[in-house]
Amino acid sequence: MRAVVTGGAGFIGSHLVDALLARGDEVWVLDNLSTGRRERVADGARLVERDIRDAEAVGAAFAEAEPDACFHLAAQADVRRSVEDPAYDADVNVLGTIRILEAARRHASQVVFSSTGGAIYGECDAPAPEAAARRPISPYGTSKLAGEEYLAMERRLYGASHVALRYGNVYGPRQDPHGEAGVVAIFLGRLAAGEGFTIFGDGTQTRDYVYVGDVVRATLAAVGNPGGVFNVGTGGETSVLELADACRTASGVDREPGFADARLGELQRSVLSTALAERELGFRSEVELADGIARTWDSIRGEGTP
Repeated sequence: MRAVVTGGAGFIGSHLVDALLARGDEVWVLDNLSTGRRERVADGARLVERDIRDAEAVGAAFAEAEPDACFHLAAQADVRRSVEDPAYDADVNVLGTIRILEAARRHASQVVFSSTGGAIYGECDAPAPEAAARRPISPYGTSKLAGEEYLAMERRLYGASHVALRYGNVYGPRQDPHGEAGVVAIFLGRLAAGEGFTIFGDGTQTRDYVYVGDVVRATLAAVGNPGGVFNVGTGGETSVLELADACRTASGVDREPGFADARLGELQRSVLSTALAERELGFRSEVELADGIARTWDSIRGEGTP
């Protein structure tokens, strides 16, 4: 397969690029390196250092690659920044996605789009299926939902087979410990530095933490699907308090967390039903949380997957 991976120098994208190359696929990475890192792009992939909002650059990359599939992972993914600057968030996540879809249509390429579960569903009473009410409470969640709707429109209008994947809280090696979303990387990074870490709120809030390797498997499984929306998670939930305990166990650093006021608008409960992905994509998460955190700790300590 010939593939374009937008955001392929980032956390999830670089793991996906590695998996594609390991299968013998030809890979082009489209990334402006605003948050991605050049050194994460494996030597076998061609890096095009341009922005997804640049229609000319996107078109040129697709013309060279003539891809069978485009894995669209490039995004503005900081919820707080989306609240502070919703126009920028929409520029990247909505207009950038439109540029990718336009190029994909010209080359008859399937698009697999990285969306979000928690930011779209809002508060969950139980594991949320894909048909659950969509109640985003941030511009980020709204822009991702808009991207999904553009994919759905193209399926109806042009008969495209695009797939949107609503990821849970992804964690693993290479995650930025300085961002907002990477709580596992933040906790482990602080422990590795011999520093304390902070839990916002009382720590009872829950998330569906899914290991990056599982996310890559689900993303690859979406290729060839006739199109739709699928949750990618574990189907289980873990509280922040439980996560903190797991990080201390994996690291062997017994440091008690500090506590701070809950962040405005933070979800109390977020968990995804993965029944549809299991049925339609053959996907089920395989990496248990304790094992995934141990692998992440090893990578931070320089002993595991870089």
